Amino acid sequence: MNVEALNSIIIQYGVLIAFIFCIVIFVKSSIKIIPQERVGIVERLGKFHSALNPGLHILVPFVDRLVVIHDMREVPMVVPEQVCITKDNTQLAIDGVVYFQISDAKLATYGTNNFVAAIVQLSQTTLRSVIGKMELDKTFEERDEINKHVVAAVDQASLNWGVKVLRYELKNIQPPQHILNAMQEQITAEREKRAKIARSEGDRQEKINLAEGDTMSTIRRSEGDKQSAINKAIGEAEAMKTKAQGEAQAILAIAEANAGAIKLIADAICNENGELAVNQKLAAQYIEQFGNLAKVGNTIILPQNLTDIAGVVTTALAAVKQSPTKS
Repeated sequence: MNVEALNSIIIQYGVLIAFIFCIVIFVKSSIKIIPQERVGIVERLGKFHSALNPGLHILVPFVDRLVVIHDMREVPMVVPEQVCITKDNTQLAIDGVVYFQISDAKLATYGTNNFVAAIVQLSQTTLRSVIGKMELDKTFEERDEINKHVVAAVDQASLNWGVKVLRYELKNIQPPQHILNAMQEQITAEREKRAKIARSEGDRQEKINLAEGDTMSTIRRSEGDKQSAINKAIGEAEAMKTKAQGEAQAILAIAEANAGAIKLIADAICNENGELAVNQKLAAQYIEQFGNLAKVGNTIILPQNLTDIAGVVTTALAAVKQSPTKS
């Protein structure tokens, strides 16, 4: 084989290889496949031409250019830790997570040079501003409010970037170590305070219960004593009434007996020999009573007519005789 034939074959193969290479480049630059939940931005001669939805697309080689393919799904992005100063001049190291989603692929491409960096920077500056208006204790209590403020500020600014900020979450709030120690001491003191209050409340309730029990017991005892005194007084009154009735009946019986005896004596005096019996009875009683004087005391007072027993009897008999006449 001569040299000319060899050169001819090489040229033919070179042309074929160049043709195949051009076809490959043409196919690669003209046929584009956009995955699901993605959107491609196509520029024609350096100017926005169209947004490609998921599927197969054919572009004009060397005229159309696929600039970027945006992910339309929700994207979580960590906001780096930064130092924020609270209203009471306490430094806090805070980081968070922002969740966003591209709503307009064209604005996301041309609205800002780097919407991710813009979201991060705006989230950090808004967070510093919100924390600067709060005291230290409020930053732990109002995490939801902080998240809402950051989302509202970033979402309003990101409208021009074709991005929708869905939510923002604080990850960590890290105070200095001496603040943590002071907070721990405060928590311990608060727990001890609650424990003391609980114990004092228990003691107070116990004393109240005991006092109420003593009061009720005293009231019950006084009511019992009162009822006992009432019952005793009623019993004594009944007893006195019964006794008085008995004494009245006894006195009445004695009076009736005395009346009967007097009547019998009067009847006896009026009978025969009645006067003699009365004389004897009076003389006997006079002598008996005179004999009892020595038994009563050592001093004896004697009447002048001690031996005149007949005169005494006569006087008593005259009184007895006058009684029936008066009755």
